[in-house]
Amino acid sequence: MTPRLPLTFRLVPLLWWALLAGCAHPPVAIDSLGIAFVRVPMGEFSMGSDESVAALAKAYPGLERSRFESLSDEAPVHRVRITKAFEMSRHEITVGQFRAFLQRSGHVPESVADGTGGYGYNAAYDPATSSRGDAFEGRSPKYSWQNPGFAQGDDHPVVNVTWNDAVALARWLSRQEGRTYRLPTEAEWEYACRAGGQGRYQHGDDPAGLIEVGNTFDEDSAVNWPAWRDRAVPGRDGHAFTAPVGSFAPNAFGLFDLHGNVWEWTSDWYGEDTYARSPTHDPKGPADGGVKVRRGGSWHSWPLYTRCAFRNWNSVQTRYTLVGIRLVRELPP
Repeated sequence: MTPRLPLTFRLVPLLWWALLAGCAHPPVAIDSLGIAFVRVPMGEFSMGSDESVAALAKAYPGLERSRFESLSDEAPVHRVRITKAFEMSRHEITVGQFRAFLQRSGHVPESVADGTGGYGYNAAYDPATSSRGDAFEGRSPKYSWQNPGFAQGDDHPVVNVTWNDAVALARWLSRQEGRTYRLPTEAEWEYACRAGGQGRYQHGDDPAGLIEVGNTFDEDSAVNWPAWRDRAVPGRDGHAFTAPVGSFAPNAFGLFDLHGNVWEWTSDWYGEDTYARSPTHDPKGPADGGVKVRRGGSWHSWPLYTRCAFRNWNSVQTRYTLVGIRLVRELPP
């Protein structure tokens, strides 16, 4: 039996939510790159999902049974304790912020440095022409963080950035700011996404509610992928591709876009059986591995894949038109 935390420890998130309820704009701290951070309290939560195939099939009709059967890495549900408060970027890192980082630091993104580019949207591209049947054209030098094949403003989330690019940003900011910046652990990310809730999403279990809280695959996106129209969230949010960060409702911690817009890198190596042997306190995933975990889904993700519990992964060199960055900043001792 897992010992329970003292009452005062368990109440910290509840007290935070009470404060947020009376504050339209949660307190934020903004760094020299213009990144706004929100304080996330320490606390505990149930990580993962043990929903049955039958329950998921009912909630997401039309999807193949194999998609639900492949989610075994979300189990077992286990208690996790985040023992220290931390700050998380209120939004995903934007195009403008990433550009300023490159200009000030001299960092060259991997998509440019290795000469192979990234991925992008091309209406004339046929997925059948790629060996993987990829939905996007690439890898090609014509695509990078500057050109994902669709228009982005400086307030949109940057894409086509690798895990290594994200770590370079965090390390540079740590030196500039005299604070420790890093990617969130997988546990911190899911804790922040749930923000005290127990549902599939920040608003509960209903996939239709995503239209209010995140930029996911909806009827606007389906215009460009009509074969998947039956898998779209009902309704239109006005964004066929990425949306300006903060365009949707925040969660109870005051964080935006945990569901959709872009996938977000975490610091953890992926382990299929990680949860079966995860420590309770501040788990950090396996010591090594071949791919890093990314979370949250994107503007191109179906509702099943934007749940707080869903896990996905890529190599550290992966750059893609759906993947971006959210940072954590540690609090001073």
